[in-house]
Amino acid sequence: MPGREVLPSTLRRSPEKAQRTWEKTHDSAVQTYGEGERAHRAAFAAVKHSFEKVGDHWEAKGRKGPSDRQAEGGGPARRAPTAGGVDANATKDHLMQVAKKLDVPGRSRMTKPELVKAIEKANNRATRKARGD
Repeated sequence: MPGREVLPSTLRRSPEKAQRTWEKTHDSAVQTYGEGERAHRAAFAAVKHSFEKVGDHWEAKGRKGPSDRQAEGGGPARRAPTAGGVDANATKDHLMQVAKKLDVPGRSRMTKPELVKAIEKANNRATRKARGD
């Protein structure tokens, strides 16, 4: 199935470059692995190297590279929890800016891991709202 047809809603609300990254990687992964979860994981991994999830969409990161521990090691043999699109490898200052943009309460007293979890939670809430769930 072409990537455009299965493009997640969060990517539909994102920049064209993020959509193209998903589509090209997804379509290539489908040829290699077949349609399914593995192709979707590969496509999201490619998106996460250049974009981070902010609210109900993806925004370009200031730097390219892995966004969390799973993306650093990757592969089907090593399944570490992901940060759900949050750039967990970003600086605390950057995470504070994202948390402020998402109006995360109590952010000034949070540690970096707490900020990552709070941003992920705010992102999930924004995505549910955008989908009408």
